[in-house]
Amino acid sequence: MKLLSRTAAGLLLIAIFLIAGCAQPPRVESPSGIESQFWRGRLGLRVDSEPPQSFSAGFELSGDADQGTLRLFSPLGTTLSDLRWSPQSATLSNNGETRQFESLDALATQATGTAIPIAALFQWLTGVQTGAAGWSADLSQLESGRLTARRSQPLPAAELRLILER
Repeated sequence: MKLLSRTAAGLLLIAIFLIAGCAQPPRVESPSGIESQFWRGRLGLRVDSEPPQSFSAGFELSGDADQGTLRLFSPLGTTLSDLRWSPQSATLSNNGETRQFESLDALATQATGTAIPIAALFQWLTGVQTGAAGWSADLSQLESGRLTARRSQPLPAAELRLILER
């Protein structure tokens, strides 16, 4: 009987991993209804604060620095946060609560715990090396779906890594 329960437990564990691997969050449409840039993948953010902080999630990003959406997902495909912005507003929805912010930068800082150069990030994703105060981006692996950006100033240092789905 113990062998059967171990086998059943093993099969259940395999099924959970297969389901998690197949979980795909729904495709995000552009807020304006116009086809826009779209990226999907995984992101990781590390902040060398005291104590150090790190965060990773699946993501879907659409739009541009003026208007767009960013959804963050758990490994099982559950929506962790939904960020939306336009020239008129910036909102963060998570845990059944929606909060308004004065700007996309303030929204991104609240969502991630540190300032992220959103306008530059959109440029980097399209392969354009652009400057952002204190940040440097490595676009050398963008062709293979990887982007790394590091912040040296202001402290604490931070590193943002994206792995894009093909």
